[in-house]
Amino acid sequence: MIKAIAIDDEPLALQVLEVYCNSIPNISLLKTFSNLSNAKKYLNKFPVDVVFLDIEMPNINGIDFYKSLNKNIKVIFTTAYDQYAVEGFNLNAIDYLLKPFSIERFTESVGRIEKIKHIDNNTQENTHLSIRADYKLHRIPFETILYIEAMDDYVKIYIQDEKTIVARATMKGVLEKLPKNIFVRIHKSYIIPISNIKQVNSYEVNLNYILLPIGNSYKKELEKLLSV
Repeated sequence: MIKAIAIDDEPLALQVLEVYCNSIPNISLLKTFSNLSNAKKYLNKFPVDVVFLDIEMPNINGIDFYKSLNKNIKVIFTTAYDQYAVEGFNLNAIDYLLKPFSIERFTESVGRIEKIKHIDNNTQENTHLSIRADYKLHRIPFETILYIEAMDDYVKIYIQDEKTIVARATMKGVLEKLPKNIFVRIHKSYIIPISNIKQVNSYEVNLNYILLPIGNSYKKELEKLLSV
Protein backbone atom coordinates (compact mmCIF):
# COMPACT_ATOMS: atom_id res chain seq x y z
CA MET A 1 0.00 0.00 0.00
CA ILE A 2 1.30 3.43 -0.98
CA LYS A 3 1.16 5.92 1.92
CA ALA A 4 0.46 9.45 0.73
CA ILE A 5 -0.38 12.94 1.94
CA ALA A 6 -1.62 15.92 -0.09
CA ILE A 7 -0.71 19.58 0.36
CA ASP A 8 -2.70 22.33 -1.35
CA ASP A 9 -4.13 25.67 -0.26
CA GLU A 10 -7.28 25.07 -2.33
CA PRO A 11 -9.90 22.93 -0.48
CA LEU A 12 -11.45 21.80 -3.77
CA ALA A 13 -8.11 20.48 -5.03
CA LEU A 14 -7.70 18.43 -1.83
CA GLN A 15 -11.23 17.07 -2.21
CA VAL A 16 -10.45 15.94 -5.76
CA LEU A 17 -7.33 14.11 -4.56
CA GLU A 18 -9.32 12.44 -1.76
CA VAL A 19 -11.93 11.21 -4.24
CA TYR A 20 -9.28 9.94 -6.64
CA CYS A 21 -7.31 8.16 -3.90
CA ASN A 22 -10.47 6.54 -2.53
CA SER A 23 -11.21 5.15 -5.99
CA ILE A 24 -7.83 3.37 -6.26
CA PRO A 25 -7.26 0.37 -3.94
CA ASN A 26 -3.45 0.49 -3.71
CA ILE A 27 -3.03 4.01 -2.32
CA SER A 28 -3.98 5.44 1.07
CA LEU A 29 -4.27 9.20 1.49
CA LEU A 30 -3.33 9.51 5.15
CA LYS A 31 -3.82 13.27 5.60
CA THR A 32 -4.42 16.48 3.69
CA PHE A 33 -2.91 19.85 4.54
CA SER A 34 -3.46 23.44 3.47
CA ASN A 35 -0.61 24.62 5.71
CA LEU A 36 3.01 23.78 4.92
CA SER A 37 4.16 24.09 8.53
CA ASN A 38 1.65 21.47 9.72
CA ALA A 39 2.54 19.21 6.81
CA LYS A 40 6.24 19.37 7.67
CA LYS A 41 5.55 18.48 11.31
CA TYR A 42 3.62 15.42 10.13
CA LEU A 43 6.36 14.35 7.71
CA ASN A 44 8.94 14.58 10.48
CA LYS A 45 6.94 12.13 12.61
CA PHE A 46 5.33 9.63 10.25
CA PRO A 47 6.57 7.56 7.29
CA VAL A 48 5.14 8.61 3.92
CA ASP A 49 5.90 7.25 0.45
CA VAL A 50 4.75 10.20 -1.65
CA VAL A 51 3.53 13.79 -1.31
CA PHE A 52 1.06 15.32 -3.74
CA LEU A 53 2.29 18.90 -3.56
CA ASP A 54 0.87 22.11 -5.01
CA ILE A 55 3.52 24.57 -6.16
CA GLU A 56 1.72 27.92 -5.80
CA MET A 57 1.41 28.10 -2.01
CA PRO A 58 1.36 31.11 0.36
CA ASN A 59 4.74 32.36 1.70
CA ILE A 60 6.87 29.56 0.17
CA ASN A 61 6.28 27.64 -3.05
CA GLY A 62 6.04 23.87 -3.13
CA ILE A 63 9.39 23.40 -4.87
CA ASP A 64 11.28 25.27 -2.15
CA PHE A 65 9.30 23.39 0.50
CA TYR A 66 10.26 20.03 -1.01
CA LYS A 67 13.92 21.05 -1.09
CA SER A 68 13.74 21.72 2.66
CA LEU A 69 12.62 18.20 3.55
CA ASN A 70 15.26 15.99 5.18
CA LYS A 71 13.58 12.70 4.34
CA ASN A 72 13.58 10.23 1.50
CA ILE A 73 10.10 11.17 0.28
CA LYS A 74 8.93 11.03 -3.33
CA VAL A 75 6.91 13.93 -4.74
CA ILE A 76 4.26 14.48 -7.39
CA PHE A 77 3.74 18.16 -8.10
CA THR A 78 0.18 19.32 -8.74
CA THR A 79 -0.28 22.79 -10.20
CA ALA A 80 -2.27 24.91 -12.62
CA TYR A 81 0.96 26.37 -14.03
CA ASP A 82 3.25 24.56 -16.45
CA GLN A 83 6.28 26.86 -16.18
CA TYR A 84 7.60 24.90 -13.18
CA ALA A 85 7.71 21.55 -14.98
CA VAL A 86 11.42 21.54 -15.83
CA GLU A 87 12.47 22.53 -12.32
CA GLY A 88 10.10 19.92 -10.88
CA PHE A 89 11.63 17.12 -12.90
CA ASN A 90 15.14 18.35 -12.06
CA LEU A 91 14.23 17.47 -8.46
CA ASN A 92 13.47 13.91 -9.59
CA ALA A 93 9.73 14.36 -9.14
CA ILE A 94 7.80 11.21 -10.00
CA ASP A 95 5.30 13.22 -12.01
CA TYR A 96 3.94 16.70 -12.73
CA LEU A 97 0.14 16.85 -12.79
CA LEU A 98 -1.28 19.90 -14.52
CA LYS A 99 -4.64 20.93 -13.06
CA PRO A 100 -7.34 20.00 -13.80
CA PHE A 101 -6.20 16.39 -14.27
CA SER A 102 -8.40 13.37 -14.88
CA ILE A 103 -8.71 10.19 -12.81
CA GLU A 104 -7.00 8.36 -15.68
CA ARG A 105 -4.00 10.70 -15.53
CA PHE A 106 -3.90 10.39 -11.76
CA THR A 107 -3.99 6.59 -11.97
CA GLU A 108 -1.02 6.73 -14.33
CA SER A 109 0.94 8.66 -11.68
CA VAL A 110 0.07 6.13 -9.00
CA GLY A 111 1.35 3.41 -11.31
CA ARG A 112 4.69 5.21 -11.50
CA ILE A 113 4.87 5.31 -7.70
CA GLU A 114 4.21 1.57 -7.55
CA LYS A 115 7.01 0.81 -10.00
CA ILE A 116 9.53 2.95 -8.13
CA LYS A 117 8.50 1.53 -4.76
CA HIS A 118 8.83 -2.01 -6.10
CA ILE A 119 12.33 -1.28 -7.43
CA ASP A 120 13.34 0.31 -4.11
CA ASN A 121 12.01 -2.64 -2.12
CA ASN A 122 13.95 -5.11 -4.23
CA THR A 123 17.25 -3.25 -4.54
CA GLN A 124 18.22 -0.32 -2.36
CA GLU A 125 16.21 -1.22 0.70
CA ASN A 126 17.60 -4.76 0.74
CA THR A 127 21.19 -3.56 0.95
CA HIS A 128 21.10 0.10 1.98
CA LEU A 129 19.34 2.52 4.28
CA SER A 130 18.22 5.52 2.23
CA ILE A 131 17.73 8.70 4.27
CA ARG A 132 17.89 12.45 3.69
CA ALA A 133 20.25 14.60 5.76
CA ASP A 134 22.04 17.88 5.10
CA TYR A 135 19.88 18.39 1.98
CA LYS A 136 21.27 15.22 0.41
CA LEU A 137 20.04 11.67 -0.02
CA HIS A 138 22.38 9.22 1.71
CA ARG A 139 22.47 5.50 0.87
CA ILE A 140 24.16 3.75 3.75
CA PRO A 141 25.13 0.07 3.32
CA PHE A 142 23.60 -2.00 6.11
CA GLU A 143 26.89 -3.69 6.90
CA THR A 144 28.56 -0.35 7.71
CA ILE A 145 26.01 0.74 10.32
CA LEU A 146 27.37 0.41 13.87
CA TYR A 147 24.18 1.52 15.62
CA ILE A 148 21.43 4.15 15.47
CA GLU A 149 20.57 6.53 18.29
CA ALA A 150 17.45 8.65 18.82
CA MET A 151 17.80 12.31 19.77
CA ASP A 152 14.44 14.08 20.11
CA ASP A 153 13.18 14.60 16.52
CA TYR A 154 16.44 13.36 15.00
CA VAL A 155 18.39 10.13 14.66
CA LYS A 156 22.18 9.72 14.71
CA ILE A 157 23.50 6.96 12.46
CA TYR A 158 26.96 5.79 13.50
CA ILE A 159 28.85 4.40 10.52
CA GLN A 160 32.06 2.39 10.39
CA ASP A 161 35.00 4.58 9.29
CA GLU A 162 32.62 7.36 8.24
CA LYS A 163 31.22 10.58 9.65
CA THR A 164 28.08 10.18 11.79
CA ILE A 165 24.93 11.20 9.93
CA VAL A 166 22.26 13.20 11.76
CA ALA A 167 18.85 13.08 10.08
CA ARG A 168 15.45 14.44 10.98
CA ALA A 169 13.44 11.24 11.39
CA THR A 170 11.79 8.99 13.95
CA MET A 171 13.10 5.66 15.20
CA LYS A 172 9.86 4.05 14.08
CA GLY A 173 10.28 5.41 10.56
CA VAL A 174 13.90 4.27 10.34
CA LEU A 175 13.11 0.83 11.75
CA GLU A 176 10.48 0.29 9.05
CA LYS A 177 13.24 0.69 6.44
CA LEU A 178 15.53 -1.88 8.07
CA PRO A 179 15.31 -5.68 7.58
CA LYS A 180 14.06 -7.42 10.74
CA ASN A 181 16.56 -10.24 10.25
CA ILE A 182 19.49 -7.79 10.35
CA PHE A 183 18.52 -5.10 12.87
CA VAL A 184 16.78 -5.06 16.24
CA ARG A 185 15.61 -2.30 18.54
CA ILE A 186 16.96 -2.78 22.07
CA HIS A 187 15.87 0.49 23.67
CA LYS A 188 13.63 3.45 22.86
CA SER A 189 16.85 5.24 21.90
CA TYR A 190 18.84 2.49 20.14
CA ILE A 191 18.68 0.22 17.09
CA ILE A 192 21.60 -2.15 16.50
CA PRO A 193 22.76 -4.69 13.89
CA ILE A 194 22.28 -8.21 15.25
CA SER A 195 25.62 -9.35 13.82
CA ASN A 196 27.49 -6.76 15.91
CA ILE A 197 26.32 -8.20 19.22
CA LYS A 198 29.29 -9.64 21.11
CA GLN A 199 27.82 -10.08 24.56
CA VAL A 200 24.50 -9.50 26.32
CA ASN A 201 23.64 -9.28 29.99
CA SER A 202 20.44 -8.34 31.79
CA TYR A 203 20.84 -4.60 31.28
CA GLU A 204 23.21 -3.89 28.35
CA VAL A 205 24.56 -5.07 25.03
CA ASN A 206 28.24 -5.12 24.09
CA LEU A 207 28.89 -4.14 20.46
CA ASN A 208 32.64 -4.44 19.98
CA TYR A 209 33.30 -2.60 23.25
CA ILE A 210 30.43 -0.15 22.72
CA LEU A 211 28.01 -0.67 25.63
CA LEU A 212 24.36 0.22 25.03
CA PRO A 213 21.44 -0.15 27.48
CA ILE A 214 18.56 -2.59 27.00
CA GLY A 215 15.10 -1.14 27.60
CA ASN A 216 12.75 -3.24 29.74
CA SER A 217 10.07 -3.34 27.06
CA TYR A 218 12.58 -4.69 24.49
CA LYS A 219 14.17 -7.45 26.60
CA LYS A 220 11.77 -10.23 25.64
CA GLU A 221 12.12 -9.59 21.92
CA LEU A 222 15.90 -9.53 22.20
CA GLU A 223 16.00 -12.73 24.28
CA LYS A 224 13.70 -14.48 21.82
CA LEU A 225 15.87 -13.39 18.89
CA LEU A 226 19.11 -14.58 20.50
CA SER A 227 17.66 -17.91 21.59
CA VAL A 228 16.88 -18.99 18.04
